[in-house]
Amino acid sequence: MNALNPSLKRAIPLRLRRLLSRWATRSTRWPPIGTVRFGSLDRVSPISSDWGFDRGLPIDRYYIDRFLENEVARVHGRVLEIDTNDYTRRFGGDRVVQSDVLHISEMRPGVTLVGDLTSADHLPSNAFDCVILTQTLQMIYDVRAAINTVHRILKPGGTALVTVPGLSKLTDATWGYFWLFTTLSADRLFRECFPGGEVEVRGWGNVLAATAFLHGLAAEELEQANLDHSDPDFAVLITIRAVKRDGTG
Repeated sequence: MNALNPSLKRAIPLRLRRLLSRWATRSTRWPPIGTVRFGSLDRVSPISSDWGFDRGLPIDRYYIDRFLENEVARVHGRVLEIDTNDYTRRFGGDRVVQSDVLHISEMRPGVTLVGDLTSADHLPSNAFDCVILTQTLQMIYDVRAAINTVHRILKPGGTALVTVPGLSKLTDATWGYFWLFTTLSADRLFRECFPGGEVEVRGWGNVLAATAFLHGLAAEELEQANLDHSDPDFAVLITIRAVKRDGTG
């Protein structure tokens, strides 16, 4: 419409000009506005309400596996993991000398240390070569205290391998979410709590992976190339590798 001769434009009734303008705007978008077909996603409830566990490997777990695969050399010596030692065993192998599991309940099978990361004075300082902390910090209100504990219990030069949710559904169950994170917030938190250390933060995912994850689809239902495409604006999972500075207490 803007390209029309001004006199011709004035000759067209206002209502028709608006309709033509609306049509021109729609015709320049792809897919054209109003033609998108949502298919199985045309619903207001997720396809799976169990994060995708009932369909295969949840998409955030796919990214956790990829992260830890890239960091296997860091999983060695004395390793602390939260809840279970599944990742310690999978990615540490015979490099692990001692595997510890921290949980707030001593009734949890396999637990070797009982406590809360926000008030864990009984945990030894400078004791662990690696701490694996996956999908936990979002459920801790005093998240800074928990990160400070992780820093304290690591040996100088030790590594924390941490994952937190980015774009995610929420849960108000017993272990509900207090926080969702961005790469910016995660980077700032860990740099403040690991002074002088090495911190590397990465977002994993893209708009397709995020949409699938919110619907509870499994990683097996997406092409690997689509899963592996990275768009920082749509991070499903955020990973942090934080190394404690040598010589700090």
